[in-house]
Amino acid sequence: MTNRIKTGLFLFCALLLPLPARAGEVLDHIHAAGQLRVGTTGDYTPFSLREPDGAYVGADTEMAQRLAGKLGVAIVFVPTTWSELSRDYAAGSFDMAVGGITKLPAREALGPFTHSVHVDGKRPIARCADRDRYVSLATLNRPDVHLVVNPGGSNEAFARSNLGAAQLTVHGDNATVFDEIAAGRADAMVTDGIEVDRQSFVHAGVLCPAHVEAPFTHDEKAYWLRPDAEFLEFTNAWLDEEIVSGAWQRTLDAALARH
Repeated sequence: MTNRIKTGLFLFCALLLPLPARAGEVLDHIHAAGQLRVGTTGDYTPFSLREPDGAYVGADTEMAQRLAGKLGVAIVFVPTTWSELSRDYAAGSFDMAVGGITKLPAREALGPFTHSVHVDGKRPIARCADRDRYVSLATLNRPDVHLVVNPGGSNEAFARSNLGAAQLTVHGDNATVFDEIAAGRADAMVTDGIEVDRQSFVHAGVLCPAHVEAPFTHDEKAYWLRPDAEFLEFTNAWLDEEIVSGAWQRTLDAALARH
């Protein structure tokens, strides 16, 4: 390989990597603009839900509003989707992203996450009559099992990596994906445990958590920040106070109780 080709390949690969940020650059931008731009999908209760009037509710969106208050700036929610989240992040469309976002290596390669706010794991949800049927990956990963999943996030990645033998339907609307199971158009879905419990409550008597011995994964949810050491330090210090005081848990509990 010639030196010219080696140099070209190096420059091409370098373009794919996130550019280092000057310390304080993101914080300076937030203060100069007078606003905190927060990306969120708005379709993941109890963390983030966009209501018909355009308002956002949920534990993470409420926390983002409190962080904006701590910074002394206004908040601006920037809609995104799970499929476009990483692309929008890399494009600088927002200063931080919230809404039940799982720490994943591909995401962490683009920029830092705060301290974790929730530890969870993937579990299956099915019709209550089948709660003792889908109790392991082996019972789910079969050609006669029809699984449904929302597109673009960790649920789809998990299904494609671990459940390739099953029939898989990608349902485009995260807000109605569980209705596919309730209506009998799918047998089960593997998703975050907090969502399994929430949807079992919403669809009481119809959908139930499957009886698995333990979650299939260990996942941590946090807030995804634009690269800036000072912004990360500030946000982690504020977040630690919220967690230690119990304010975060109260916020999450209130969001879970909201119908």
